[in-house]
Amino acid sequence: MFVDDRTAVERLITHTVLVAGTDKVLSGSGLARNGRSIAIWACQPEDAATVERWVASRTDMSRVRKVRADYRGKKTDHVHVYCVHADHPALGKGS
Repeated sequence: MFVDDRTAVERLITHTVLVAGTDKVLSGSGLARNGRSIAIWACQPEDAATVERWVASRTDMSRVRKVRADYRGKKTDHVHVYCVHADHPALGKGS
């Protein structure tokens, strides 16, 4: 399953850098019961290093990496793309 929270403009123009992590807790259960649960944070290029550090600091994430725009994972994976806006915790804001 693949879910992308970005709008067309975010997907094509503004939030083009994708930082992925494999969720160690959710992989193998729920929507990812037969595969991995992969969370992807889409951000603007100028925020990429900050977002990557934030994802890497999460104890529930492994295999933190940047992925290509066409990344969809394997058929058995659950992949969800979240959009990092200005108020996102990865940028030191919000909750």
